[in-house]
Amino acid sequence: MSAFRWLLLCVCVVARAQDPFEIQVFEYEPLPRGTYSYEEHLNRSGDQWHLSSELTAGITRQFRAGVVALTGVVPGRGWEYAGFRILPHIYAPPSWKLPLNLGFIAEFSFERPLFDENTRQVELRGIAEKHVGRLQMDGNLSFGHTLHGPGTREGWGLEPSGRIGWRISRTFTPSLEYYGSVGALGNFAPVQQQVHLLFPGADWKIRDSFMWSFGAGFGATAAESSVILKSRFEFEFGRER
Repeated sequence: MSAFRWLLLCVCVVARAQDPFEIQVFEYEPLPRGTYSYEEHLNRSGDQWHLSSELTAGITRQFRAGVVALTGVVPGRGWEYAGFRILPHIYAPPSWKLPLNLGFIAEFSFERPLFDENTRQVELRGIAEKHVGRLQMDGNLSFGHTLHGPGTREGWGLEPSGRIGWRISRTFTPSLEYYGSVGALGNFAPVQQQVHLLFPGADWKIRDSFMWSFGAGFGATAAESSVILKSRFEFEFGRER
């Protein structure tokens, strides 16, 4: 098998359950105007590394927008540019006094064929969050669709994910995350072919504006047997104007 086909196979296996570039359960995280967030995601599955760099700007208290640069290792070639993404975020304001914190993210992805034969994709992700004392619960419901590539015929795919965290101190929160992929809407894959991943991990708030999130994932079904390592650094800067 050529290095190119081997890479595509490895990427597709991981991507069925979770994006190999950004393994994250999104939380309710508005950014005030004039505040910025910079994130680095470094993930590994088998001997494949994926690195993404994301810069997000607070536009209003309820709207933020981000852009992501994607890179990854190609066997025999080293690190290669993989593409970019654009992510507008919208959050329900606290003044609505909802029982849950709610948000929505639309992700537009443009990747090189070297990394994904479906070169243009869109993902719509709903966010729900609830705090009960030290307990934090987050849920994402994502619907993805291919805009260019062979996957356009597959319709909208469903990928649920969730996180439970328990804050044991002001700076450290152990957590358990879940990522799943059940197939296209109206045509779910058989249970044995679905992918369900569990990620024990933690968030470590090193400084007020600097956080490190890390975890190791494993498959709960035979469809995904590899161990996936994930790490995310997040740094906030700027101030509200």
